Order: sequence, then structure tokens, then C-alpha cells
Amino acid sequence: MTISLKEVTRETVRAVCELDAGDEGKQVAPNSVSIAQASFYAEAWFRAIYDGDTPVGFIMLSDPTLTPQPQEPEFFLWRLMIDRTHQRKGIGHAAVQLLIKHVRSRPGAKTLMASHARAAEALGRFYMSLGFSYTGAEEDGEKVMVLML
Repeated sequence: MTISLKEVTRETVRAVCELDAGDEGKQVAPNSVSIAQASFYAEAWFRAIYDGDTPVGFIMLSDPTLTPQPQEPEFFLWRLMIDRTHQRKGIGHAAVQLLIKHVRSRPGAKTLMASHARAAEALGRFYMSLGFSYTGAEEDGEKVMVLML
């Protein structure tokens, strides 16, 4: 397994949009929606997750250093999606580790925030395995977590 984060291009956008988490959009928005939303937010940084030459997921970060007037002042793991046929293989873990490395390279990065739906306790355990901890806050019905960088 060789996991990498690659830019979504006009040649790859269709394949990335066809990836499916298998949750019918209940826990994570379809990649097409994420890419569309990103076009309206200067702080959106997104990449396709690849295993070798195969697109297997999608990750999106809110990076306040990309705009002089960010809507949120913190780095935030906005989306993480692994195609249902590639889940439970360690790909999400590897992708978030690559994202953490990227965030650490950004000026002023001290924390990385994430959140998950209250009912998604497995996702909370997943983030905790990467070093995130709960802040005690909730936003839009989701539990907020933080990773100190």
C-alpha cells in the first residue's frame, strides 16, 4: 500500500466523484458536493487519496493561510472519505497522517481540528488513534476534536 494525496484534475475529477463511502451521504458528503463547496471557499484545500495509481478517497482541509480573511481561523479537517471498497485497510489513517504532515508545514499551524456526528463513535476512536482529543464542544450537532501540533 502506497498512499498519497494528489490534486484533483480535470482528468481525474470524474473518477474521484464516482467514489462512494457507502453511507448514502449520511456521514460524509459526496465528493462532487465537496469539490463544488470548495470552489466557494478560498481556504479550502482538497486532494484525492490514492493507493498507488488508484483513487480511493478524498480529503479536504480548511486552511486559513490560503486567504487573508478566513471564515474560521483554525485548520480544520473538513472532509475525509474513503471508498467503501477500500475501507478498513488503513488508508484513512495513512491519509490523515499525510494531512497532519502538510498542516505542520503551514505557517502558524498549532492545532488541527476535526469533528464527527454524535452517533459516529467509531470515527471518534479513529481520530483518537491519530492523537486527537475531544474539546468538549459541539458544533452543528458534531463533537469537536483537536490535535495539538
